[in-house]
Amino acid sequence: MATVTLKGGEKFEAAMLELARKIDQPKTLQVGFIDTTYPDGTPVAMVALWNEYGTPNAKHPIPPRPFFRTMIANKSGEWPDGIAAKLKDTNYDVDETLNQVGEIIEGQLRDSIINGGWVANSPATIARKGFDRPLQDTEHMVNSITHKIKTS
Repeated sequence: MATVTLKGGEKFEAAMLELARKIDQPKTLQVGFIDTTYPDGTPVAMVALWNEYGTPNAKHPIPPRPFFRTMIANKSGEWPDGIAAKLKDTNYDVDETLNQVGEIIEGQLRDSIINGGWVANSPATIARKGFDRPLQDTEHMVNSITHKIKTS
């Protein structure tokens, strides 16, 4: 990390204007199942929702496995300090910071799905899949996690 020493009002003012230019445009980081579908056209976000909240009234009910809410509850407290540190590390490059933070949160979400300790699959699901790993069948959902930066 480079250290910058500023002397004189004009240099300071120029540095502050440059910093303001870098962070002037409001941006939003989205992490999740963005614009992805299964081969049959079913949105991955819909399947994630069914798994997150469960489908108790469906013909083949799915118990709730709150992987997204659990990840947010467990990890979101780390995000503000992480963003602040990444901003400094990237010389206040907001896009680079949000990309790096997006990748970190993607990993946290994948970890929540894979290692969440969720309710076991039903015997019929285990027989169909050949294994008992809740939230992981084809791994399409976990492999579809991505992030996107939106300019407000």
